[in-house]
Amino acid sequence: MTRFNPPALEIQDVDSFYGELQVLRKASLRLQQREVVVLFGPNGHGKSTLLKAIAGIHPAAAGSIRYLGEEISRTPSAQIVEMGVAYIPEARNLFTDMTVGENLRLGAYNRRARSQVAQNLAYVFDLFPRLAERRDQIAATLSGGESRMLAVGRGLMSGAALLLIDEPSIGLSPIMKRAVFGAIAKIKSARDIAVLMVEQEVEHPLRLADRVYLLKKGRVILEKPAAEINKAEIEQAYF
Repeated sequence: MTRFNPPALEIQDVDSFYGELQVLRKASLRLQQREVVVLFGPNGHGKSTLLKAIAGIHPAAAGSIRYLGEEISRTPSAQIVEMGVAYIPEARNLFTDMTVGENLRLGAYNRRARSQVAQNLAYVFDLFPRLAERRDQIAATLSGGESRMLAVGRGLMSGAALLLIDEPSIGLSPIMKRAVFGAIAKIKSARDIAVLMVEQEVEHPLRLADRVYLLKKGRVILEKPAAEINKAEIEQAYF
């Protein structure tokens, strides 16, 4: 008998509001296991809100969100983390008065991750050698790129099977962008992890993605394999 593997993530007809303002309108999206999907779209059109809905931080007003076949649209955010979902916000939200190593260990606070701290820490340091060099450095002294590496690394420390990454390249130098996207490419090839990434920049994510969605005015207006879409088509949709 063939064993059915559910999608890593399945979103169907999700609506979301801030007060009376509707931000998401019947948004639907699917992410297979071990797949990298990039969600493009103009600023202020609901991309970050969709990630927050998945993570349980700003729950959807209507619609369905299923993680590995299980409905999570009304699940508390702490329980969603326990299930294997890590949300890495644009703001990073680091503990700036603590060291790099302390920030990383705090990412392993859930019960499942506590038994794998050493293993996951070694993996993060292999992925981001710069963090290994700065493990005893206070997080407030890191550069923007190093802070983004630390935020991604802390997400990996949770033992996540699904990473939700909001704007990983924002504010970074070209060198740091290559380093961060290179690390995500390594995650894709080496670990059983699905990645849903929100981005404004097109070039690097498009090379990395398996599939692409475009979100505009809270609606998904396009879904294509990354190999079948080009930068100009995405940029045209922005405007």
